Amino acid sequence: MQTWAHLDSQMLAFRRNLVDELRIEPAFVDRIATTICSEVRFLSAERKTEIANASPVPVSDRLTELEAFQGWMDLSRQLKLANSPFVTRAKVITQNYICFCYLPEACFAILRRRMPDGSVTKKCSKFLTDNPVRAFRNAIAHSNWTYQPDFSGIRYWARKGSAPDEPIEQFSVGHSELAFWQALSRCVAYATFLNL
Repeated sequence: MQTWAHLDSQMLAFRRNLVDELRIEPAFVDRIATTICSEVRFLSAERKTEIANASPVPVSDRLTELEAFQGWMDLSRQLKLANSPFVTRAKVITQNYICFCYLPEACFAILRRRMPDGSVTKKCSKFLTDNPVRAFRNAIAHSNWTYQPDFSGIRYWARKGSAPDEPIEQFSVGHSELAFWQALSRCVAYATFLNL
């Protein structure tokens, strides 16, 4: 049986975000990965199959890509490549693509539709597919982003809504908020993929 204590512990750094922004009860926040794992694991077989089959790419392949991404992040730290601006930028691009383009389509959109109302998994999936994360995702997908001049975050341009005639507006996300979005994205994906 998979233990989620390590991921639960990592997510405690974002406790305030989970309570204030997602309105998740503190008792669930302290064990967020474990909670998502349980919610997915105890779905009916039919619902799990529906979620797994929402994409033509098998869940095992999705998990392999997520693990490969994590391996790249770990390897770059082990080799002490973190001081290289080239590696740092490659990590930013890779992480933003995985967390905000790949995983929403591979996981969060179907979870948002198929998880029970009020579940922690549904709340997280909704957050990860709504603005401001959705606008950030669109900016990443359409190459409408750059670093803040002081590298404290990312400036990006996106439409607030989905109407094609809506003007593109400039937004920004700071490092700590972006780290929260990225951590939540990986947490939900791991807990889901490993329990389908």
